[in-house]
Amino acid sequence: MSFRTTSTDVDYVEDVAPGRGALPPRAWYASSDAATLSLNGPWRFRLLATAGAEDDAFAAPGYDAGGWAEVSVPGHWVLQGHGAPIYTNVLYPFPVDPPHVPTENPTGDHLRVFDLPADWPAGGDVRLRFDGVESCARVWLNGTELGEFKGSRLAHEFSVGGLLRPEGNVVAVRVHQWSAGSYLEDQDQWWLPGIFRDVTLLHRPEGAVQDFSVTASYDHTAGTGTLRVDSDVPGRVTVPELDLDIETGASVSVAVAPWTAETPRLYDAVLATAGERVPLRIGFRTVALDDGLIKVNGTPILFKGVNRHEWHPERGRALDLATMREDVLLMKRHNINAVRTSHYPPHPAFLDLCDEYGLWVIDECDLETHGFVEQKWRDNPVDDDRWTPALLDRAERMVERDKNHPSIVFWSLGNEAGTGRGLTAMAEWIHGRDSSRLVHYEGDWSSRDTDVYSRMYAFHDETEEIGKHLDGGTGKRRELPFIQCEYAHAMGNGPGGLVDYQRLFEKYDRLQGGFIWEWIDHGIVHEEFGYAYGGDFGEELHDGNFVCDGLIFPDRTPSPGLLEFKKVIEPVSFVGGAGTVTVTNKQDFADLSAFAFSWAFQVDGEEAASGPLEVPALAAGASADVKLPPVPSVDVPEGAETGWTVRAVLAADTLWGARGHEVAWGQVPVAERVLPSLGAAVSPVVDGARITFGPGVFDARTGALLSIGAVPVTGGLRLDVWRATTDNDNGTEWHSGINYSELWRKLGLHRMRHRIDAVEVEGDALTVRTRVAPAAAEAGLATVYRWTSDGERLRLAVSVTPEGRWTVPLPRLGVRFGLPGTTDAVRWFGGGPLEAYPDTREASRIGAWESTVDALQTPYVYPQENGSRADVRRATLGGLQVEGDPEFWFTARRWTTEELDAARHRTDLVPGETVWVHLDHAAHGVGTQACGPRPLPQYVLEAAPAEFSFVFSEAG
Repeated sequence: MSFRTTSTDVDYVEDVAPGRGALPPRAWYASSDAATLSLNGPWRFRLLATAGAEDDAFAAPGYDAGGWAEVSVPGHWVLQGHGAPIYTNVLYPFPVDPPHVPTENPTGDHLRVFDLPADWPAGGDVRLRFDGVESCARVWLNGTELGEFKGSRLAHEFSVGGLLRPEGNVVAVRVHQWSAGSYLEDQDQWWLPGIFRDVTLLHRPEGAVQDFSVTASYDHTAGTGTLRVDSDVPGRVTVPELDLDIETGASVSVAVAPWTAETPRLYDAVLATAGERVPLRIGFRTVALDDGLIKVNGTPILFKGVNRHEWHPERGRALDLATMREDVLLMKRHNINAVRTSHYPPHPAFLDLCDEYGLWVIDECDLETHGFVEQKWRDNPVDDDRWTPALLDRAERMVERDKNHPSIVFWSLGNEAGTGRGLTAMAEWIHGRDSSRLVHYEGDWSSRDTDVYSRMYAFHDETEEIGKHLDGGTGKRRELPFIQCEYAHAMGNGPGGLVDYQRLFEKYDRLQGGFIWEWIDHGIVHEEFGYAYGGDFGEELHDGNFVCDGLIFPDRTPSPGLLEFKKVIEPVSFVGGAGTVTVTNKQDFADLSAFAFSWAFQVDGEEAASGPLEVPALAAGASADVKLPPVPSVDVPEGAETGWTVRAVLAADTLWGARGHEVAWGQVPVAERVLPSLGAAVSPVVDGARITFGPGVFDARTGALLSIGAVPVTGGLRLDVWRATTDNDNGTEWHSGINYSELWRKLGLHRMRHRIDAVEVEGDALTVRTRVAPAAAEAGLATVYRWTSDGERLRLAVSVTPEGRWTVPLPRLGVRFGLPGTTDAVRWFGGGPLEAYPDTREASRIGAWESTVDALQTPYVYPQENGSRADVRRATLGGLQVEGDPEFWFTARRWTTEELDAARHRTDLVPGETVWVHLDHAAHGVGTQACGPRPLPQYVLEAAPAEFSFVFSEAG
């Protein structure tokens, strides 16, 4: 006797084909005069444990879903209380057995009942459009199955005109988290199932536009643009500003202003057919590979870009237009000129914004199979002919949807998908379909299928070799331009070394810039943790906070890394001379007429005088020596430091920034400060257990500083070499295998011990001799603290001599001590306003700054070393003033380094009763080796003899 069970047919889930029933892809446009109906909003929802757990009865009209939950569309059900998100970078969170997926396959049934508006037009056709569903969807309307599809970040449309009724229409969508398509979507992000982009009903009148292509090239030698609009429905194209009225399919040339990312000139136009009028925004530009360089309108361009995943800390990848616009505005206001849509086509409205505001775009296909690297790319779908139709479908849906955007200069085949015949097929199809753009794919190191040599995380030395054409490779590759599609991993404190990369990009023509990884931290708002990352939802496999590696925090607050990048890539540079400043226009196209320039004269960081600076409207790439005004007649105290700050700001309001928005600045020193010194020396007085020395009181047995005037000091001011390790410290550089956190902890730098060898009171000095070293190691630091005073101030001179065999650099070198927890106000003269480290200090501007202790902290999602201010001459905390000889690095926080080092989320950091102050003579660079190079040699803090001093006094 035998029997078999039956279940819902779910074979389509594991089918490698892209789907069935969907219409061919076509151009996306934001609006027309045809009727549309948004189906966004609340949908009924139930979550099933498996793909075949229920039949399709729910799709029939009249089905009672009153007991179901409700979710918002666009949205992800795991961010709305149903299941949980999963984060992996490389590993698939399911067994790798393509095209199969687990039976345990969370499946979300979605229902929406809607009426047609009373004025919904009759006749024609209607399309039901889904702009993004992860990862596989099966669709019904009024009980009729329309089809199913894969390709999460791609648009799919169904013809539904004959199925609609005036009232009570039921659209049903069954969404499976895992499908064969999931093998193509391993894109270093949260796995978030759901209908996460718009759902729209589109009326298509008789004679409406179905698909159209805009070709708008620019001849830079003649200054003319050539326009041709091809439409599958005949019509006419009018461009009032150019006095054009032409038939579709016809070409016309006319004098125009070209489109570039710096000058995003768009011409409003209308494509009119018998049934529809479609507004167009046309930008004339020509992209070419010429003389081994990427040129737009005949000019080589330099990408100053970012990689952008779509993200919102509450809504995941379900972005609204306001959030997309905020991203673009932040990019423009921080001098960014390019974006790679990693690793999938973005919401199409984002590309409209790139056209409007001006950003070069690498539009990337919805493809990554990175997890197959774990099995040496065996069974990789891109080298398996069975999957090629799905790959071609993804390429076609990207190109056809986005083909009319002037901002797109590259099509990218995808990311980290190895190599194979499927990628070659995609490249051949794209080259045949669109010759007006170039093709990119980083994994093609031979450049067989691509028009550019692209790499990610090539280190500085290798990048320079490539710039010199000394990198080897195929003959074709050596003739191609080079870009870093990912570099400078912006995870936590960093990325370091940006200016060193930029100098290479600007030095070698072949190096045409790159894209920082990445734009935003993907933290998820969490009641307990503040922001959650991988592992916080109980995932069995996860990659921790590697998902938080952006230039902006989850709430879109700029990080210090973004401010550093803004400075490094600023469009104008200033180099000081004797009474002059050399001004260079670093733009590719525009002159300097959009900017206004000014000078400010500073005395000890305070602005004493200011005025306009006359700078010629230099052409792109040009320089000029501009004379600074005579030194103003202002009060300059004896020994004060003076200097100029010159600025370039927007001369008028623009689409992306208000008049006066700063785009670039530079500083020119005039007179150096006089280093702090003491007056006539006084001698220390020993009184039992105390030593009184000017304003200072010390412990006579240990030599520990107890107070300065009325300011109590805790923690016994002493040498400190440890920092809470950063994401970059914790990363392992793959070229060398170096992991600084492991090296430092192995030696024991996080648990140094302090031995007092002598406390000496002789003449006018108090000297404390110590040895600072970790247990179980012979290496140590002989440290001498020598105190002197003039009665009102205390001078501390520190000398450090390494002993034994040191094989690792130091995280930091300085002193730390505690002040009362009531300490709050902070003022300093030095670098600011934000944090800086040896290889992230370009944006640190010398000035007089104010803050609070809390505001000094940089709120990284994963707590780590942060908040240091560079080149500090003088700092005041509450009632204490410190001056440095030489300048120092300054940090203050309400928790110890050890507490910071132990924290895993912001909420772990609880303010204590002490403010801990660090005065550092030197610091180790931060680098970018969370995924990239360690700090360059010039930023490595080797253990070596050092001397430095500070002068302490009560604040006036």
